[in-house]
Amino acid sequence: MDSKKVLWSGRFKEGATDATLAFTSSLHTDVKLARYDVLGSIAHAKMLSAQGIISQEDGKEIQKGLKEILLQIEDGTLPIQDSLEDIHSNIEFILTDRIKDAGARLHTARSRNDQVVTDVRMFMRDAILDTIEELIGFEKTLLEVSKDNIDVIVPGFTHVQHAQPVTISHHFMAHFSRIRRDIERFIESYSRVNVCPLGSAALAGTTYDIDREYTSSLLGFQNPCYNSMDGVSDRDFIAEFLFNSSLCAVHLSSICEELVYWSSQEFAFIEMDDAYATGSSIMPQKKNSDVAELTRGRTGAAIGDLVNILTTMKGLPLTYNRDLQEDKDAMFSSYTRLTSCIKMCSAMIATLSFNKERMLSAASEGFMNATDLADYLVVKGMPFRKAHEVVGGAVRYCIDENKKLEDLTLKELQSFSDLIEEDVFDILPLEKCVNRRKSFGGTSPEIIPVQLDNGHSAVDRQNAFLIGERNIIEQAFKALE
Repeated sequence: MDSKKVLWSGRFKEGATDATLAFTSSLHTDVKLARYDVLGSIAHAKMLSAQGIISQEDGKEIQKGLKEILLQIEDGTLPIQDSLEDIHSNIEFILTDRIKDAGARLHTARSRNDQVVTDVRMFMRDAILDTIEELIGFEKTLLEVSKDNIDVIVPGFTHVQHAQPVTISHHFMAHFSRIRRDIERFIESYSRVNVCPLGSAALAGTTYDIDREYTSSLLGFQNPCYNSMDGVSDRDFIAEFLFNSSLCAVHLSSICEELVYWSSQEFAFIEMDDAYATGSSIMPQKKNSDVAELTRGRTGAAIGDLVNILTTMKGLPLTYNRDLQEDKDAMFSSYTRLTSCIKMCSAMIATLSFNKERMLSAASEGFMNATDLADYLVVKGMPFRKAHEVVGGAVRYCIDENKKLEDLTLKELQSFSDLIEEDVFDILPLEKCVNRRKSFGGTSPEIIPVQLDNGHSAVDRQNAFLIGERNIIEQAFKALE
C-alpha cells in the first residue's frame, strides 16, 4: 500500500506493513459514523470561514464537497476504500481528491482526536434518544396490560416461594417502575453526552482563533467541553451508556425469567402468542419461549460490553491513546442489541394470554393470607411478633390436616387465640386480602389507578424530553445539510 494513503505519512520514511495497517484499521466499525463525520466537518468548515481562518471561497467549496459526500453516504454510493484505516480518512481523501487544496484545508485547527470523539458523541445522542423511544413504547405496553388486569389475582413471590396475593396490574407496574428508572438514567446521562469536544484539537487546544461555541451550536450541542485534554481522552459517557444499557438489560432479563417460568406447564399462568414462540425439531408438542429466553441470554453480552470499556479505560493515562479505538464495538453492539430486545419484549408482552383461573387457584395455595390473619390479631391487640407465632402454629396445623386457613372452623381458629371472632372470615378470602391493601403503592384495585395515572404522567414527561431534544438535533443538522 502507498504510504501516502494515510493521513500521517509525512513523518515516516517507509509505510507500515499491510499487516500493521490491517491490524490498526477501524473501518469495519467506524463506517457507522460516516454521516456524523461529514456533519461535524461541515460545521467545522463553516466556523473556519466565519473566523477568517480559511477563505470564504474555500469554506463554500469544502461545504459543497462535503454535502455531495453526505448524499452518497445516504444513498450508499460512497466509494469507500478498505485499504484506508478509517472512515475519517476515507472522507478526507475523497474530498481532497475532488476539490484539491481547499479540501486539504479542512483539517486546520482540529485533530482526529477531537474529530472522532465528536462523531461518537453525536451518535451517542441519537442512540440514547432511540433507546428512550423504545422504552417509552414498552412502558405503554406495561401500562395497557396493567389497566386490563386490575382485578386479576396472582401469587406474589419472595425467594420464589408463595408470599402474598397481588394483582397482575400491580405486578406489571413493578416492572414499569424499573423501566421508568431506566429511562430516567438515560435522560440524566444525556446532558453529559451532549457536550462538544470539537476544537480541543489533539489535546491542548489550538493557536487559531476558533469559535467553539459557534461550532457547538451548529451541531446542536448544549455547550463545548471545558477542558481540551478531558474532551479528547475520557469515554465515561460511553461507560455510562453501557451501564444504563446493561442494567436495563438486567431488568428485561428479570421480566423474561418470570415469563419463561409462568409459561411452563407447572405454572401455566400465561401462554405466549405463536408469533413470539418457537417449536422443537423433535418434540411436536413443544412451544418454547425463545424470545424471552434469548433476551435473558443476551444480558450477558450487555454486561460484557460494560466490563470491556471499563477495563479499557482503567489503564489509560491522559490523554488520547489508541486503546480508545476499541470503544466503538461495545457501544454499537450494546445499542443494537438492547433496542431490539426492548422492541421484542414489548410485542411479546402485549400479546400474552393470561390464565386467570389458574393464577387464582395458585394464589389460594401456600397460605398467602397468613399475614392478613396476623394483622387481624394485631388489630385485636396482640403484639405482631406474638401474632406471627400464633399464625405460624395455625399454618402448621393446616399442613398436618391438609386444610387452608379459610377452611378452618371458628372453633379451630379460636384454639390458637381467643381473640379470633366471627369477623375473621371477612379478612381471609384472597380477594379481601388484595382489596384491603390500600396503602400508597399497594396492590388494591382501588389504589392501582393512582399508579397508572402516575405512570402516564411520567410517559408524557419522557415524551416531551424526547421530542424536544430530537427537534434540536434535527433542526441543527437540517441547517447543515
